[in-house]
Amino acid sequence: MPISGWAIQRFGGKKVYLFSLFIFLVSSVLCSLAWNTGSLIGFRLLQGVGAGLLIPTMQNVLVQSAGGRNLGRLIAIISIPALIGPILGPVIGGLLIQNLDWRWIFYVNIPIMLVAIWLSWRHIPIDEPARDKPKLDVIGLMLLSPAFAGLIYGISEASMQGGLSNLKVSLPLAGGIVLTAAYVVYALRRRQSPLLDLRLFRSRHFLASNVTLFLTGMVMNGAMLLLPLYYQQVRGEGVLETGLLLIPQGLGMLATRSWIGGLADRMGSRNIVLLSLAATAIGTIPFAHSGADTNHVLLGIAQFVRGAALNGIFIPIMVSAYAGLSKQQIPHASISTRIFQTIGGAFGSAILATVIDRQLRSAAVSGMNAAAHAYQSAFWWSFGFTVLAVIPAFMLTQGKK
Repeated sequence: MPISGWAIQRFGGKKVYLFSLFIFLVSSVLCSLAWNTGSLIGFRLLQGVGAGLLIPTMQNVLVQSAGGRNLGRLIAIISIPALIGPILGPVIGGLLIQNLDWRWIFYVNIPIMLVAIWLSWRHIPIDEPARDKPKLDVIGLMLLSPAFAGLIYGISEASMQGGLSNLKVSLPLAGGIVLTAAYVVYALRRRQSPLLDLRLFRSRHFLASNVTLFLTGMVMNGAMLLLPLYYQQVRGEGVLETGLLLIPQGLGMLATRSWIGGLADRMGSRNIVLLSLAATAIGTIPFAHSGADTNHVLLGIAQFVRGAALNGIFIPIMVSAYAGLSKQQIPHASISTRIFQTIGGAFGSAILATVIDRQLRSAAVSGMNAAAHAYQSAFWWSFGFTVLAVIPAFMLTQGKK
């Protein structure tokens, strides 16, 4: 992710976007041909290279094309695939796992990538790279990329090792923190454009947007972990049935997509995000009280409310993050927002997984009741993350920009 801004300025957004699609296509083919776990991990690493370039480059190209106008409507439109994913993804995934070989997880990417490459080549306008082609900030890359890799690895290990005290957790986390601090000192002293321009964080709105993205990433990704596991481990549902039971959240997201972007353009982000966080908290409460026999209709309504509220969180925050930025600053903003959302998601998932694990280990008895109590505790933690996100949300943009 960190090199996407430099690559866009060096080669142009369209070329970088096509390159990232091509890498994702090739890696999907290789993953489908993997012969053991090691080869699959290696090919997934290559797939991550394509994905890491793909999303910030897409955001950058679209925001620059819009010229800063009607960002809410734009983000709402480009988020349609991300909204359809929660509806179709679990169902298709359940069908694949139950009826086909695991390699189909990667086979399905191939025709999608081919169509995406053709459409991008035909319809994305050619943008010229910067006249003064910047040099790659190698020192910044050697500090920033390992820093975030260490943080995410340490966070993910926390859920497996049962806490922060294990060296497999504390060492990568400490390394990530030290490298991040070193990058901050380095970037603020560098005269030429650094890999990620930290001076953007002087803007209160930009800082608030990124902190809110971090916290809401914990809420969103945490729910993506909790909900399917709750239905399978507490309710005893199969993977296909679980996919079907998760549909209401995707429907809720689709229900608010068409008007939330325009609303953010007209009235700013703060009040929309605050109301959406309140709705998310309300939609979480039924799961914090749910057991093995809680009414499916009630949980479906709660999912719908959560899904409807998620649009009111993500879209206005992104509008606030890009408000008032110059064309040269947009690539840095795209990298920053993606990094904060990714780390927040990893952190939230790790904390909730650790909560569930500790609750299950400390339970006097095993079975559905113990599992239900563990997930209730995790959902209360998710509720707490939502409430915490209210604090930076008060600093988001208010009124039309």
